Amino acid sequence: MEAEKKKLSIPPKGIRAIIEAIRLGEIIKPSQYAKREAFKKHDVEEAWLNRVLTMIFYDIMKKQGLIDKVIKEIVGVTPLILDPWLRAALRVAVDIALFHDPSSQTIKNLRWKASDFISSRTHPYVGMYFWDLLDKIFEYKPNPKNELEELEWKYLAPSWLIERVKGILGDETEDFFRSVNKRHEWISIRVNTLKANVEEVIGELEEDGVEVVRSERVPTILKIKGPYNFDTSSAFNEGKIIVQEEASAVASIVLDPKPGETVVDLAAAPGGKTTHLAELMKNKGKIYAFDVDKMRMKRLKDFVKRMGIKIVKPLVKDARKAPEIIGEEVADKVLLDAPCTSSGTIGKNPELRWRLREDKINEMSQLQRELLESAARLVKPGGRLLYTTCSIFKEENEKNIRWFLNVHPEFKLVPLKSPYDPGFLEGTMRAWPHRHSTIGFFYALLEKSK
Repeated sequence: MEAEKKKLSIPPKGIRAIIEAIRLGEIIKPSQYAKREAFKKHDVEEAWLNRVLTMIFYDIMKKQGLIDKVIKEIVGVTPLILDPWLRAALRVAVDIALFHDPSSQTIKNLRWKASDFISSRTHPYVGMYFWDLLDKIFEYKPNPKNELEELEWKYLAPSWLIERVKGILGDETEDFFRSVNKRHEWISIRVNTLKANVEEVIGELEEDGVEVVRSERVPTILKIKGPYNFDTSSAFNEGKIIVQEEASAVASIVLDPKPGETVVDLAAAPGGKTTHLAELMKNKGKIYAFDVDKMRMKRLKDFVKRMGIKIVKPLVKDARKAPEIIGEEVADKVLLDAPCTSSGTIGKNPELRWRLREDKINEMSQLQRELLESAARLVKPGGRLLYTTCSIFKEENEKNIRWFLNVHPEFKLVPLKSPYDPGFLEGTMRAWPHRHSTIGFFYALLEKSK
């Protein structure tokens, strides 16, 4: 009886919630929003159940490529052509069977409740098919066929990405993957100093029973132990806090905008850095916020309003056209947090490692160079441009900056020494998941000659 208590226990509504979360995870990005929507829909209010389902959700996202290979072996076709509800249920079943120790009741719920649930969402035959496959899933044993497949199972990543990380980090490769694969229970938030001070927010959170740790590198960044319900959070709804990673917050601090300046944010949505820039400017001056994503820009506008910010002008426009729209040499400071492969965020967005394509790296690099050209035209003489990405690949980072400095001799690097480590080009800076307990991030601060 004691051993049974330690086994994975998921009630019927938990089975339904996790299948719906995995299904929504294919539609809604980032995946944590999909999880939140599904849990709300299925009334996952118990903290213990939220923790269990969250653990399984991120486990599936992290191992999705491997799980899909298992499904292909069992079913005989790629999961991508299966009914999406069946695909979600199979991913849940494979993860529970291979990587956890489910109770007999959980297996029973998986067999009956998952079958019923996906039948109600698509077709009864689909539920019957899932039922028939369940025994094969629980009998399956992983059998890597070569060294590359063994590495994929060890590091929970595609072989090309493992080779890429090895080329960048060498002996630190294992540390990197261990860091991005560990369970992330802490959520990083930033205090909005226009509405509250850090001590006040810590007090509010602790009063609600939330465990809080203050960042050593960014005084306004707090890490809170999840799960945390932002929908019912007064601090969030009143605009006192916003979700933001520490490495992301460092960008605005490095650019150091002053009250009264004109600032351009060339990839602004959903608004974490834009709102931070406004705080540092004490709500005085002007921020032009460009982005082409209408939905993410809607979130930016919501954040700006909620946080009491008055100086942001949102522009749903291609940032490459910014000089034509607002003029050349108009900005004291320009932030280009460029669209990228987001490879530095695979700890936070674990399914991303399986969606990334190696040929996407050069495609993103080309777009980044076009945006850098636009940024260069916006900066006033004597002004500064900060280029950042949340990518770990040199093509999107140091190689782009070397190219930019060759093409634009009127710019020079302003050396960055803290709070993270030197990049692979002198004067640049990098944050690493395994060294700094944050997302992977690159920074290059450039100044235009007077």
